[in-house]
Amino acid sequence: MEITVKNQTGETVETIDLDDAVYNVPMNHSLVHQALVIYQANKRHGTHDTKTRAQVSGGGRKPWIQKHTGRARQGSTRSPQWRHGGVVFGPHPRSYRMALPKRYRRLALKCVLSDKAREDRLICLNSMDTLNGKTKSMVSLLQNLNVTGSALVVTKESQEPVVRSAQNLSNIWTIPVNLLNAHELLRRDMVIMTVEAARWAEENLQLEPQRKRIRGDGIDAGSMAAEAPPEGSVAEDPVAEETVKEDSVAELTEAPPAAEEEAVPVEVPANAEEESGDASEENESPEASESEEEA
Repeated sequence: MEITVKNQTGETVETIDLDDAVYNVPMNHSLVHQALVIYQANKRHGTHDTKTRAQVSGGGRKPWIQKHTGRARQGSTRSPQWRHGGVVFGPHPRSYRMALPKRYRRLALKCVLSDKAREDRLICLNSMDTLNGKTKSMVSLLQNLNVTGSALVVTKESQEPVVRSAQNLSNIWTIPVNLLNAHELLRRDMVIMTVEAARWAEENLQLEPQRKRIRGDGIDAGSMAAEAPPEGSVAEDPVAEETVKEDSVAELTEAPPAAEEEAVPVEVPANAEEESGDASEENESPEASESEEEA
């Protein structure tokens, strides 16, 4: 899409060609509506609160006896039907925050930005050097650009002179391009954007956000790739360490035993052999001797 670039006096300087993937996206009304509802809901504080009959002070005494008065039975003066009584089903503190996927946020922003560009409500400036922090400089710039209604001034980065020049104007807002969203664009009639901010939005919004790749075991593959060791570094393998330990233990067990000491012959006297033979005969059981006699 071709958009004309103006200088700070309102004269056309050049024409730039912006990517249609950002500045010529078809309008998706349902998505923009959903994004707007979520943006507005997230701005709510949710601090509203009411007191129930248990939280209202007083009412501990029964107003009158249960029977024989002709009136309806009552147990407390802080019941919901009484004046100064508690509130039934009243609001209590809660959170209204809702989440919108990043892909939908970016698409809603591109839809609204493209709609502004198609309706000639997007003005590109080559620079904002004349803004010196005075409200008068911002008023003169808006007059040169023929901007009479509300406007949103978008810069590449937050610039203090631009912010100070617009802070006293009730219908002019300033915002850096990295904080731009569909809600801010929908609230204002005109959008005044520098060429640098337009190029930054073109480069960053045409890139699709990366999706997380989850493996079967529930681990993020992208985070594992980011934590992978650099090339050239050897990662320690606990399995390999265990195998090395087992091999070393096996070697130790299979090592040959130490050389046995040479046996020294011991002389046994002849009397010792005879004595050992007599002792063995004495130790024989009587049953064995009886079996020999029978044989």
